[in-house]
Amino acid sequence: MQYMSKYFTSFFLLFCVVSGLAQSNAIDLSQKDTVTRKYAYGLRVGIDLSRPVLSFTDENYTGFEIVGDYRLTEKWFLAAELGNEERTQDEDLSGEILYEYTTSGSYIKAGADYNTYSNWYGMRNQITVGGRYAFSSFSQTLNNFKFFNSNRFFSPDGLVVGSTEEIQFENLTASWLEFVVSLKAELFANIYIGVSIRLGHLVTNTDPDNFRNLWIPGFNRVTENSKWGVGYNYSLSYFIPLYKKVKPKKEEPPSN
Repeated sequence: MQYMSKYFTSFFLLFCVVSGLAQSNAIDLSQKDTVTRKYAYGLRVGIDLSRPVLSFTDENYTGFEIVGDYRLTEKWFLAAELGNEERTQDEDLSGEILYEYTTSGSYIKAGADYNTYSNWYGMRNQITVGGRYAFSSFSQTLNNFKFFNSNRFFSPDGLVVGSTEEIQFENLTASWLEFVVSLKAELFANIYIGVSIRLGHLVTNTDPDNFRNLWIPGFNRVTENSKWGVGYNYSLSYFIPLYKKVKPKKEEPPSN
């Protein structure tokens, strides 16, 4: 009987200790997200669609551009563009062509984009803001030019012909910074359509002697007394997945 009394006394004490621990650590009955979510990382490459279309529709223009980016983190992407352009243009004065010139060269742009869009799981669309540093190497050819002569005896109704022989200006360079806003949407698995708007600010620009750079490959038209330019592109690209990362779960504050 004494042995049974000690047994019940020990069991009662153990029950009290376990009950106290259970009360001090409340049981969390809330549903937990146990799904492991993996996100693809890799390289996306493509072309700008606007330049081949413009090359086909405008006989005075030829160009192409390769676009690409690499996913660095969940939100950050390294990005670059590489292209070549040639354009023939003219400047007129009072309805007459003052001169005609051809610009030809290549450019490269490199920088980063930040994705501001929060996708549902399984979606990979992007609305990004970013920046580029761009560099262009090109040449200018002055195809012909005329000039205004106040003495209208030899040319009473028009401009005086200056030269019809081509004048070459080689080894020209320019660099600029770009602010980029872009959108990319996944049409099919790993295939993306995109559009971007770019605001550029010239940093360096080597004008040739007795002429100036009126159009720069990759930058577009250079306006007088301004270092700002605007560009755009429409891209079609393919994403090459290289590996996957597990997205870290957000820590939730402990419930009271």
